[in-house]
Amino acid sequence: MKLLILDRDGVINHDSDAYIKSLDEWIPIPGAIEAIAQLSQAGWTVAVATNQSGIARGYYSLETLEAMHARLRALVAEQGGELGQIVYCPHGPDEGCDCRKPKPGMLRAIAEHYQAPLAGVWFVGDSAGDLQAAVAVAAQPVLVKTGKGLRTLDKGVPSGTLIYDDLAAIARALI
Repeated sequence: MKLLILDRDGVINHDSDAYIKSLDEWIPIPGAIEAIAQLSQAGWTVAVATNQSGIARGYYSLETLEAMHARLRALVAEQGGELGQIVYCPHGPDEGCDCRKPKPGMLRAIAEHYQAPLAGVWFVGDSAGDLQAAVAVAAQPVLVKTGKGLRTLDKGVPSGTLIYDDLAAIARALI
């Protein structure tokens, strides 16, 4: 199985330090939807692991999050692709869960779902927490320069991290 795991905010859609709180605020990054569809058509299983502490903070509801993910799936389907499992952490940073990145719980859940090892699987993110989660399970950390990616790059990334301009560049590299 060719498995690729993506962070959501800053990788697939525009991010905001004020959180993405509504369907109207969920805006895909140019080329990202097409990239997911192209990867899917090329035989990749594309899954998503995303921290969504805005739920715990009361900024938006689970229904709103599900509507965002339904829109994402529909947009990918319109391009002839399919999006795999979407796993999210609804907890706040102080709740002590094992799913909130940089902890690797969501990555492990995806691996268990697909009965696939994580060693060497690309995990694409834009934050230090994403990269740390990848390293924790021997996945390949991949940084995109979209979202918080440039800020993350300025602070330093784990050794061996692959760096791309955006998700479309990753799709071109893998296909």
